[in-house]
Amino acid sequence: MEEKIRIGLIYGSARKGRFCDKVAEWAGEQINSHGEFALDVIDPMVILPQALQEPIAHQGQASLWERIAAADGFVVVTPEYNHGYPAALKSLIDSVGAEWQAKPVAFVSYGGVSGGLRAVEQLRLVFAELHTVTIRDEVSFVKAWEQFDDAGQLREPARAKRSMATLLKRLHWWAIALRNARGVMPYAPAA
Repeated sequence: MEEKIRIGLIYGSARKGRFCDKVAEWAGEQINSHGEFALDVIDPMVILPQALQEPIAHQGQASLWERIAAADGFVVVTPEYNHGYPAALKSLIDSVGAEWQAKPVAFVSYGGVSGGLRAVEQLRLVFAELHTVTIRDEVSFVKAWEQFDDAGQLREPARAKRSMATLLKRLHWWAIALRNARGVMPYAPAA
């Protein structure tokens, strides 16, 4: 049996009272139900105060660098703040370097009328510079606060679940392909 694909689920917001928790928890449930992924939740509210100080493990936990290096791919859950992505997410991304290379990145976004799509388009440029492969398909929640109930459940989940299933199939393919490629030939000499 092949080893499970290690997916880092990255929370894109560090705002107090953030809505990101509801969207990311939904995404995490979808990833876990896929059955072929091992999930690692990477939250800037927890990681950044510790990880930016020095690249070592804190309180017996792996450092941010180690967690990004160990992942086979990523799902970034991002809001759109003022037509862009949050500064905490950029700080998390930029605090790691070569560990991102030759890995797929997928997006689940949320926001107002754009559903976070402007943030995702900007993030595609950032991740291209880091030599990742971004997944074309994404899940976007327009006016997300109207789509989720107080318990964090989608009011009408069918469409989002279909979109997430497509995203995860493609993420799975790319994660296996790139993991196998990195195993045959390290990416660093090509970067």
